[in-house]
Amino acid sequence: MLNRKKIGRRVLRVLGVIFILLLIGAIYLVQVTKVPPPKPADISSLQWQRTDHGDGFYTLKNNWFRHSKSGLYELYVEGEPFERGVINGKLTEELVIRQEDHFAAQITKMVPSKFKRNFLKYLIGFFNRNLDKNLTEEYKEEIYGISESASPKYQYLGTNYQRLLNYHAAHDIGHAVQNLALVGCTSFGTWGSMSADSTMIIGRNFDFYVGDKFAEDKIVAFFNPTKGYKFMTVTWGGFVGAVSGMNDQGVSVTINAAKSDLPTGSATPVSIVTREILQYAKNIPEAIAIAKSRKMFVSESFLVASAADNKAVIIEKTPDELDVYDPKKELIVCTNHFQSNGLGKTKMNLEQENESASSYRYKRLMELLNANARLPNGQGKNTVQKTVNILRDQKGINGANIGMGNEKAINQLIAHHSVVFEPKKLIVWVSTSPWQLGQYMAYDLNKIFALKGMKENKEIADSSLTIAADSFLLTPAYKKL
Repeated sequence: MLNRKKIGRRVLRVLGVIFILLLIGAIYLVQVTKVPPPKPADISSLQWQRTDHGDGFYTLKNNWFRHSKSGLYELYVEGEPFERGVINGKLTEELVIRQEDHFAAQITKMVPSKFKRNFLKYLIGFFNRNLDKNLTEEYKEEIYGISESASPKYQYLGTNYQRLLNYHAAHDIGHAVQNLALVGCTSFGTWGSMSADSTMIIGRNFDFYVGDKFAEDKIVAFFNPTKGYKFMTVTWGGFVGAVSGMNDQGVSVTINAAKSDLPTGSATPVSIVTREILQYAKNIPEAIAIAKSRKMFVSESFLVASAADNKAVIIEKTPDELDVYDPKKELIVCTNHFQSNGLGKTKMNLEQENESASSYRYKRLMELLNANARLPNGQGKNTVQKTVNILRDQKGINGANIGMGNEKAINQLIAHHSVVFEPKKLIVWVSTSPWQLGQYMAYDLNKIFALKGMKENKEIADSSLTIAADSFLLTPAYKKL
């Protein structure tokens, strides 16, 4: 009997120690996952209010936000970092809230267990505990400004600022689990003798998929910061990073995931590095210098095109190394593996080429570009329309029918957006829903930044340059899809 009592007391002591350790661990997690917001010098912009002109058109000082007839949302924001964020949030408040709703719904769908989601919250919080230390004050203030318009109903996941900060690393986490087919982008460019009028043309599909609803409210955003260059991005509510964009110096940047080890801690999100290049680089050397200066926690390819340099290169970056791929010709192609002499020969990259759909898509892309080039009398030279045709291609090598939605296809029917840039002309085409099958709307950066505010609701896309919707939308196959 005494032995049983002793054993019982020992068990209780052990359980007590385990409970105390768990409690200490929980308190530690809660504490380390807290991220204090920045302290802007001037917060007077919080008192500003937008003006509702009706029909989805809002203004706030010189800034404006509207819902185009194309289905795309359009946004113009200027000013200092914190006020840019505040203005962005106030103008797009409904989209900031709706985007988080969509994101939360997709996470719930992927992780149905409330207990597991709660655990995941602390796991991600612990992983991202130093995320704010890897962002400049400028971007922290801008995110903080937007967060003032975020929904209060997700406070259990963290403060508004902490949540929006963490969402900027979601793209990187998607890279780390890219075998789940969350990320599989395709991009390419032509210039000089490869383009019909020798103008540089860059095309890309942004295949980042976290549910259909996440891609419903695309924003074509135009930024005029007090420091740096004016630029545009294709984005969504609450997001200040960039995944596809071009600045007024004729520098365009698109990103493609490469194979990465599971990261062990946070660094600078890829989208923030892209944003910094758009805002502060006027040529390829300056873009490379910015990429070198930032530590990332996943591997990425940045396809950077420059009007000043009259060419495009791919900056290949891992958490530890950086290399630059220059094709030394007037054509560049990028999928999801590295091509430089250094990083292209690493074990991880060779595994990516052999085991993923990246090489297959690369070969199909080259096949289509070479087929065009072989046409007589200059008919094969690339144009914006031909670029769009390639971005919409669903076939396999040699035109094989590989089924709709196949990750080997250039068009996997999951794109958040598709975009075409002409850096020398400062014109960008952005796809409308669904995926890259709807119309591509054309925006002239010179004309839009010359508006200096908008007092009446009007279409800003250049209708004379609109690319028609894909005829595939009229087929029985699409209806079945």
